[in-house]
Amino acid sequence: MIELIKDGVYLVDGKIVNRGDNLPSPDAAREETIAYQIMRKHNVSDDQKKFRIKFDAMMSHDITYVGIIQTARASGLEEFPLPYAMTNCHNSLCAVGGTINEDDHVFGLSAAKKYGGIYVPANQAVIHQYAREAMVKCGGMILGSDSHTRYGSLGTMGVGEGGGELVKQLLHNTWDVAAPEVVLIWLEGAPKRGVGPHDIAISLVKAVFANGFVKNKVLEFAGPGVKNLPIDYRNGIDIMTTETTCLSSIWVTDDIVKAHYVAHGKAADYKELTPGKVAYYDSMIRIDLSTEEAMIALPFHPSNAFTIKELCANPKEIMAAVEAEGQKKFPNVGFNLTDKVVDGKVLCDQGIIAGCSGGTFDNICEASSILKGASTGNGYFSLSVYPQSTPVYMSIYRNGVAADLLECGAILKPAFCGPCFGAGDVPSNNGLSIRHTTRNFPNREGSKPGQGQISAVALMDARSIAATAANGGVLTAATEIDYTPRHEEYVFDSSIYAKRVYQGYGKADAKAELKFGPNIKDWPKMHQMQDNMLVELAAVIHDAVTTTDELIPSGETSSYRSNPLKLSEFALSRRCPEYVGKSKAIKAEDAERREGKPCDKIMNALAKVGNAAELVKVTSFGSCVFANKPGDGSAREQAASCQKVLGGDANICYEYATKRYRSNCINWGIIPFTIDPETEFNYNEGDFVFVPGLRKAILDGVEDIMGKVITANGVHDIQLHVKGLTNEEKEILSEGCLMNFYAAQNRKK
Repeated sequence: MIELIKDGVYLVDGKIVNRGDNLPSPDAAREETIAYQIMRKHNVSDDQKKFRIKFDAMMSHDITYVGIIQTARASGLEEFPLPYAMTNCHNSLCAVGGTINEDDHVFGLSAAKKYGGIYVPANQAVIHQYAREAMVKCGGMILGSDSHTRYGSLGTMGVGEGGGELVKQLLHNTWDVAAPEVVLIWLEGAPKRGVGPHDIAISLVKAVFANGFVKNKVLEFAGPGVKNLPIDYRNGIDIMTTETTCLSSIWVTDDIVKAHYVAHGKAADYKELTPGKVAYYDSMIRIDLSTEEAMIALPFHPSNAFTIKELCANPKEIMAAVEAEGQKKFPNVGFNLTDKVVDGKVLCDQGIIAGCSGGTFDNICEASSILKGASTGNGYFSLSVYPQSTPVYMSIYRNGVAADLLECGAILKPAFCGPCFGAGDVPSNNGLSIRHTTRNFPNREGSKPGQGQISAVALMDARSIAATAANGGVLTAATEIDYTPRHEEYVFDSSIYAKRVYQGYGKADAKAELKFGPNIKDWPKMHQMQDNMLVELAAVIHDAVTTTDELIPSGETSSYRSNPLKLSEFALSRRCPEYVGKSKAIKAEDAERREGKPCDKIMNALAKVGNAAELVKVTSFGSCVFANKPGDGSAREQAASCQKVLGGDANICYEYATKRYRSNCINWGIIPFTIDPETEFNYNEGDFVFVPGLRKAILDGVEDIMGKVITANGVHDIQLHVKGLTNEEKEILSEGCLMNFYAAQNRKK
């Protein structure tokens, strides 16, 4: 059972109380939360309502670190000022584009040598497991260029952001955020046999995603139920808090957490974290772990969740509803789910246990206890298991778990994030894949609707995936079978990393040369904002939510993320295939305008709002995307940078799904306009939006700006908003992007 409590609560000596006499104010008592204790220690701002954070360490993987280093290098980078670990867990398949993936890895190692970084070779560990094993410390903060940067269960506040925010840290700047609300996650009871961390996480996401209950807030886990969860169980819940759209997370720490640090040779980095004597939380979520059930999140979001028991009792109706949604999203592709229901049972085609959420030591051990002596069969169903690091792989090899899995027909594969974003184990067309991974967005599994392909991913816990595998692919909850959970001690072998990981922090060598492959390209020139802005709508999307996977698809496109021009060709390709061509045409017209050549389209639009001959000299022209609520999901800055590379100047929406996507837009010089909820946006691709005096308004901090929509039927006023920009963000937008901002600063020195 999950209960959402909207009103604020106090925790007094570890006990929940509502308001009462002699209690401090909420603002004062909020400082006693673990979250605020940590954030204040990392804060350099004098404003109590705004944090300016400097992190202890940073994490990136091989579809983000090249762009980050290239941006920082162009902005004056000399040496990494903090430990920066670069893992190679996304492009390690090396299946697309010849040498380009390994060229990125060589570049990463050369950058670690030149600037003093930590380099984790391919297949050694997925990004977040390496952080858990080597980078965390209680009371610390880590910034990562991956949205699932969450280490709260280990006493470290993790924040996932786009690459621009990491660049700021590399250049001695700060992560700026309004002082967030803190939500108490109060855990009670203990999970029943067969209920795993993904079940709890999926249930939580279902409860809070659609209503925005925790959006941009910090989740703080406490309560008597915490002690009943092993460390991998906590990690598995914590990593999925990203899907709630919260800002970060933190947990109380105890002897179980201490044992993790001791086992990893980091005893000195452990300390007990608890709320102060009187701590205030802006709202609360109560979770009775003992009442939670085995869950399944059906396409196309982790929040589209049901108990497995509920689905098995009514499979035709539930599957038909998801099928209808898929057919609506992809009308030109045949999407079928109801054919998975045979004789009242749901048949699955593939099982995957992988990544930062699924491939934990405990998950794999318990899955093996369910599968021991069973067979995955020789039919259509297959099972792949990806231990999340080489030390985890070594431990299950030594204790016999790996042998048990291989004997039942499972395939063991190296540490790799690919199945989570569509670069490995792509299911068959119209296949149903059950996965203990983080997301099941449309095409996240790697299918290409533009080529007539589509398949479905349902998220489940490793325990129920194993139960399903043991039942020949017939959907089965682990709570419905009789088994004895296998509890093994995880033995961490540090020699594996000692032999392969390059530890270069504090050892920068300015003479070392960066090694560039032919696919690694510099960013194209970005123009400074002009006095006024004219944008043409290149995509208008009225879906309830637009994910970053739709803005820039994952999967094989990851291989091109070191080449801004090449990657931009994929922007919105699986949602609005015509977007790239339209944006390129708009950018070409702007290039002609900047060269002083006549452009009838621009002149005709400007003529409807003023003196076109004068306005064209002081008005920028670019493309614009409208979406109801864009940016749910990944932190990948390419969702914004690709728009910019194609000439994008603005986005318009009702709200941004996440802070990180909005920050990405700002760092790439894309104006993050919003409109009021009651405003009807009934405009189309090819219509224009003109915003007079925009540059001055941005720099002056004007948050409500009147624009004009220019259509074939006339000119219409539109109220636009740009809320809550920091002074630095105003400068970044006026300069055209973060790189331009740093270049301008360097010129002033």
